[in-house]
Amino acid sequence: MGKVGSRLLSYSLLSLIALFMVAPFVWMILTSLKSLPEVDSANPFPTTYHPENYLDVFRQVAFGRYFLNSFLVAGWVTLLQCITSAMAAYGFARVKWKGRDVVFRLYLMTLMVPGVVTMIPNYTLLVKLQLLDTYSGLILPASFGAFGTFLMRQFMMGIPKALDEAAEIDGATHWSTFWKVVFPLSRAGVIALGVFTFLGTYGSFFWPLVMIKSEHLRTLPIGMLYFDTVYGRQTNLIMAGSTLSVLPLIILFLFTQRYLVSGIQLGAVKG
Repeated sequence: MGKVGSRLLSYSLLSLIALFMVAPFVWMILTSLKSLPEVDSANPFPTTYHPENYLDVFRQVAFGRYFLNSFLVAGWVTLLQCITSAMAAYGFARVKWKGRDVVFRLYLMTLMVPGVVTMIPNYTLLVKLQLLDTYSGLILPASFGAFGTFLMRQFMMGIPKALDEAAEIDGATHWSTFWKVVFPLSRAGVIALGVFTFLGTYGSFFWPLVMIKSEHLRTLPIGMLYFDTVYGRQTNLIMAGSTLSVLPLIILFLFTQRYLVSGIQLGAVKG
């Protein structure tokens, strides 16, 4: 097989994989335009399109409020985790202190602990702090993570040490070196971590379900349960709401994919 045939085979295989990846999203959009009786039909295309389903999502629930809550929580968690992870990564990657590598390995071991194990202790602690059913209760526990620290440390280890030494000669403290030298050069890593954190928090279901009781604090995954309880299962509206909730994530990925790929590649250079 020549070079042209090999390339054609590769493109055909990639196109087939892409088709399988896109198919669920296309099915979701088509289902969101069906009437409820048509949802279970074998025909994937609706006989009559119902774009008003998207308006019904806002009419039946406070979808705009849920959307705002998800963005608010995910945005704050992303901001705080990027800052805290970068600061911790700087201490592990750029500052020499006794037992640093041992502490870092112990910190990474927390990634092996399932979130379900820490769910009850976290819940009990937030109850004692009177943060149950609040934005703070959703944001603070998710604002720190070993994965973010690991990713940022790997990225910072690729930055030349000479920059730290030059800053130190100029009289810069560790704080100044971090904010003015290392952190700006870690932009690609911060953006990659931000995208991962935002996606994970935006779609979080179990923790908001445990923490939130008030309707005005519900996030999108919790608010979508409304279509499966009060009026029975309204699959067409669930798909319409899901389509609306996924669109911002697609836009986010399109604008940040260049930084996302470069951040992952550069972060994997040194270990």
